Amino acid sequence: MADSFSKKENNKKKEKKQQDKLSRREERKTNNNKGKDLDDMIIYIDINGNFTSLPPHLQNREEDSAKAEQAKKARAEMNETDFSGVVTYMSEKGYGFITEDNSTENIFFHYGQLSEPVKKHDLVTYQKERTPKGYQATEIKKK
Repeated sequence: MADSFSKKENNKKKEKKQQDKLSRREERKTNNNKGKDLDDMIIYIDINGNFTSLPPHLQNREEDSAKAEQAKKARAEMNETDFSGVVTYMSEKGYGFITEDNSTENIFFHYGQLSEPVKKHDLVTYQKERTPKGYQATEIKKK
């Protein structure tokens, strides 16, 4: 017995759908980039903590170590020089802030760093120390 016209049309649509599905699957297989180029995805970190595409054995270590040494010297010089400022905030919890004269930057200090008692609005001299959270005043003295 012969199929009706609409049944033939539905079967043709089904076959076309399956063919499209198979062609999309093949296309995905050929254009798949997963896991092919690992070298492009590898990122290295240099001595200064910056991202680079060069592996460590190809990086110029002498140049990096010289830059790191210069940065250390600059930090050491900054720690050795005295800065001046005004105590702008003092907490009852044991800390405060000094506003630096030159840059109007607020520098944190802890009461343990005071060599003599200070009050709010006192002029002070201090040394700066770099901490993970920013600069901290040390060896604080009244002017």
